[in-house]
Amino acid sequence: MQSFPGFPAGKQTLIKVPNTFFTELLPAIDDLAELKVTLHCIWLLSHKQGDLRYTRLVEIAADDRFMAGLDPQPAQAVAALRRGLELAEGRGVLLRVQVRQSGEEEAWYFLNSEHGRDAVERIRQGDLHSLAEPLPEQISLQAQRPHIYLLYEQNIGLIQPMLAEELRDAERTYPQSWLEEAFRIAVELNVRNWKYIRTILERWAAEGKDHGIDQRHDAEDDSYEALKRRYVPEGYEDIIVH
Repeated sequence: MQSFPGFPAGKQTLIKVPNTFFTELLPAIDDLAELKVTLHCIWLLSHKQGDLRYTRLVEIAADDRFMAGLDPQPAQAVAALRRGLELAEGRGVLLRVQVRQSGEEEAWYFLNSEHGRDAVERIRQGDLHSLAEPLPEQISLQAQRPHIYLLYEQNIGLIQPMLAEELRDAERTYPQSWLEEAFRIAVELNVRNWKYIRTILERWAAEGKDHGIDQRHDAEDDSYEALKRRYVPEGYEDIIVH
């Protein structure tokens, strides 16, 4: 372990870290990459000026010392950085704006503060050019968290960090209409459980979406409890059905 010689004497530049980081976030964060990336982004964004204060993966990855602290292996460090950003976004600490320029996409990350939320909202309203000039030509913006995060939070509750990556995988795997309907079915049947929703999606992928659930009102045995049992993950029968 490399020892720390202590903070130097004299005046130093300080940054503001909200109290809620220590009272709400720090006790909840259980992934080291998420913790490091969150603190690094707070530090980076605190040094930004103007209305458009954001950071990017390439900007963070350019800090060799920080990346080496994530992992000595460069490829593993980038993977840890991506995971940390994804977890911080899933937790709601960072707001992501997807940027398309000259046919390529990248993400801009804003701090979920009053200033960051205001900037993202103005971007949503098409007010980007009043935030910063000049900007590259042919740039389009879509400011949003992953749709599946919104579905989960609206219908189930807060997203746990371990689940954030699985939700993103599901969003990349299944059509948005499937996700919306699977969540709706779970809510209608009062089974607000991701494993249940995931089983619905997996069964649709294996059997075809129009098999079974879309015809549930026509089948004689499609009672309320029968519908629940149809999509119960193995091992969860007693927990979900009863």
